[in-house]
Amino acid sequence: MDFVAIDVETANPDVSSICQVGIASFRNGELVDSWESLVNPEGEFSSFNISIHGIDERRVRHAPNWRAIYPEVALRLQSRIVVSHTPFDRHAVTGACDRCSLAVCECRWLDSAQVVRKTWLQFSRSGYGLPNLAAYFGISYQAHDALEDARCAGLVLLRAIAETKISAEQWLTHATQPSGLVRPATSHWKSFPPPAKRKGNPNGPLFGEILVFTGSLSMTREAAADAAAAAGCRVDDGVTKHTTMLVVGDQDTQRFAVHKKSSKHLKAEQLIANGQRLRILCERDFMSIVRQ
Repeated sequence: MDFVAIDVETANPDVSSICQVGIASFRNGELVDSWESLVNPEGEFSSFNISIHGIDERRVRHAPNWRAIYPEVALRLQSRIVVSHTPFDRHAVTGACDRCSLAVCECRWLDSAQVVRKTWLQFSRSGYGLPNLAAYFGISYQAHDALEDARCAGLVLLRAIAETKISAEQWLTHATQPSGLVRPATSHWKSFPPPAKRKGNPNGPLFGEILVFTGSLSMTREAAADAAAAAGCRVDDGVTKHTTMLVVGDQDTQRFAVHKKSSKHLKAEQLIANGQRLRILCERDFMSIVRQ
C-alpha cells in the first residue's frame, strides 16, 4: 500500500518537453503528501498542448528547468514503487533525463492502466482513461493537471488493491503477466493483413489502444505497424471516433503550424477537443515505448 504516483504535462509532441510534474505519495493506503511544480521545458509550446492543459511560455518563464528540478523529483521517486497511468509519464521522465544527461534514479515502475485492465472486465479493452475511471469510482478530479492526474492514478490503484487483495508490490509482477486471453500462435503474428492494418497482441502492454500513423516515418509503415501490433496496439488506416493514439512521423512533429499538419492530425485534435481520449505522440517517443 506504499507507493508514489507521478504525472507530467508536456509543452509539445516531444514527451521529454515536460512543463509540469505532480507527485502524490501514499503510505498505508492513504495520501500523505503532494508536490507539484511547473517546469520550463526550454523549448516551444504547441498551441494544441496549451489548449489541453492551459500552460504556456508565460507561466513557466520563471520556473526551474528539468535539470534544476530533477533532484527533488528523484528524492521522491528513489527506491519507491512509482505509479504512472500508462507508460507515457515514465518515458517522459526518462526522455527529459536523457536530454539533460541526467542519470535516472532507481525505482520500480507500475502501470496503473494495466492494473485496471486486469482488475475489471469492463475496462479490459477500453474506458480505462483517468477521467472515465474517476467518474465511475466517484473520485473528485480535475483532468490535465499533473498533480490531479497523479492523485487520481494512486486512488484508482488503491481501489484495485482493495478489489483484488493484490498489493502494489505484488502488482509489479502481476501487471506484466499474460492476461487470461489466449495468446495467438506465433505464425499468426507473422501473417499480418496488408498494407498496415494490424490486430494487437492481446498480451502486449498497449493492448486496447487503437493506433493510426501519419506523416513521414523513419521506417516503412509496415515495419512500424508490426512493432505497434506486437506491443498490443490495433493499427488502423484512418482516424475515427475509436482511435486512441496518433503517431506522427518525426519530421512532421516539427511542423506545429496548423496549415502544415496532416488531415489525420487535424482530425485527431478536433476529436480530442470534443472529449475523445486520444493521445498524439511523435514517432521517436512511441517507438522507444514499444521497444523497451
